[in-house]
Amino acid sequence: DLPVNVSGIEQARLYATYFGGGDGLPADTEARDLWKKYMPESRILPFDKKDNFWEMGEVGPCGPCTEIHYDRIGGRDAAYLVNMDDPDVLEIWNLVFMQFNRLADGSLRPLPDKHVDTGMGFERVTSVLQGKRSNYDTDVFAPLFAKIQEVCKAPDYRGRVGDEDDDKVDTAYRVLADHARTLTYAITDGARPSNEGRGYVLRRVLRRAVRYGQQILGADPGFFSKIVPTVAECYGHAFPELHEKMGFVVEVVLDEELAFNKTLARGLRVFNRIADGVKAAGGSQVSGADAFRLYDELGFPVDLTEIMAEEKKLTVDKAGFEAEMEAAKERSREARKKNKSTSVSLNMEAEQTRYLEDHGVAPTDDSSKYNWDSTPTATVKAVYTPKGFVDGDKVGPDEEAVGIVLDKTSFYGESGGQVYDTGVLRVTGDSSGAGGGAEEACVFEVDNTQVFGAYVLHIGTVKSGAIGTGDVVKCVVDLERRGFVAPNHTMTHALNFALRAVLGGEIDQKGSSVEEEKLRFDFNHGRGLTPEEID
Repeated sequence: DLPVNVSGIEQARLYATYFGGGDGLPADTEARDLWKKYMPESRILPFDKKDNFWEMGEVGPCGPCTEIHYDRIGGRDAAYLVNMDDPDVLEIWNLVFMQFNRLADGSLRPLPDKHVDTGMGFERVTSVLQGKRSNYDTDVFAPLFAKIQEVCKAPDYRGRVGDEDDDKVDTAYRVLADHARTLTYAITDGARPSNEGRGYVLRRVLRRAVRYGQQILGADPGFFSKIVPTVAECYGHAFPELHEKMGFVVEVVLDEELAFNKTLARGLRVFNRIADGVKAAGGSQVSGADAFRLYDELGFPVDLTEIMAEEKKLTVDKAGFEAEMEAAKERSREARKKNKSTSVSLNMEAEQTRYLEDHGVAPTDDSSKYNWDSTPTATVKAVYTPKGFVDGDKVGPDEEAVGIVLDKTSFYGESGGQVYDTGVLRVTGDSSGAGGGAEEACVFEVDNTQVFGAYVLHIGTVKSGAIGTGDVVKCVVDLERRGFVAPNHTMTHALNFALRAVLGGEIDQKGSSVEEEKLRFDFNHGRGLTPEEID
């Protein structure tokens, strides 16, 4: 209804796709039959897992999908061009039926709750409505392109792609516009360029943009931060936080940009020497060792090195780079071995928490975790192992990892950056859990405590005896260890207060780690602290 009756897109140009089956799953005939109400069967096309089964990664929620495709040309049968990467037949809408969970072994399990995840391609639909062959030719990008031309003193954008864009000028326009938006939104939402995780993704994005602007468009150092405010001008009416945090975003981008400039010129010289040497030797590939040197010593992400190599008609030994990277990580792991955690790991997903709900297991009452000397008596409601829940039988020392769900507990499950409690659960022969003179029927050593949904899972191993559902236990937290954790927790709050007092109210906590030996406090700030601020 929205694309046809509201937006006015010509229905005869639309095609629908659905999951045609595979991976042990039947075809999604329900979606197919629904589409028959709106278009002829010749425009309803089945595709396999590659095109019509959406997955977020190797594990996690997933499901079949159905898509809407649009033919820019019209007046023809374009069914054979759907899902063929033809620029004139493009997907504009996708509906994913989230109904499975992909496990680590590759198998699929039905999700306890199923959803429809829908997404419309805003820029693609805009190009359709404005009659443009490229998203970049629409008015969505016009203000950004104008700002790029002004700041970089670049020639006009002409919309060239591929071999036509032989000087890469138009490619640079597109890279700068896309990357300016990415960084502005991400930093506004609290992410920061760094050397790890999502932060490193942002750092790679920024460095790629800086290199295109300076090397291709001839921009001056510091140019990229001047483009960022235009993002807020374009989208701030829908996302007012872009205006609110623009000063901070510009500061972060400028600091990152200037830091990269310190190594950019040298890195380009080193790369050019490497590339010239490869060509002089009759080769066609930059070695993994050289690519890793550019990454490790000069801050050049490997994808940036690949782009520069491609411009010189060379490739990069990506496998060799990954081997060098893994060797460096192994050296780092060896250096950290002394601090390596020995705790047992065991996870519960939605399937397991639903199992507990369906079997009448009430949420764990963990209110006594706040009472320092509390050693409550509790009842075992479920026993969980890597093989699944144990029904009826008891488990003993032969199980390498066991999870115990109790009706109540004094153990603190890891959350909010604070490390979990450890200790023991004691099962006594008198079925009261009181201990005392009664012989202990089981000693369960708790190495890890995690919260999954409404349930606290005590993870560890049986040291003696056996434990099973219905057993009464005494919860004994290792209070000596907790005595080192608690003051570190308190000091994260003190540190938060001190940072705000010295650096200002814009400081936000972005994470923390509270352990018995140390604490870590993560916060946002656009620059390094001065010695005076630290003092």
